[in-house]
Amino acid sequence: MKTSPGICQKKRRFATREAADAAALAADVTLRTYKCALCHSYHLTSRTKGLRPPRGLG
Repeated sequence: MKTSPGICQKKRRFATREAADAAALAADVTLRTYKCALCHSYHLTSRTKGLRPPRGLG
């Protein structure tokens, strides 16, 4: 997923995929995790096409 610099700056950043997946699973809507090519952190998105589902905790 390609993220523009303006969007990247507005999104919450997660240091690990596990932390992002935990936030995605706790959300009230379906969210997916992806690694940002700009900041190299993980972000969440509501777009689901082509992205893998969040990993379960445990």
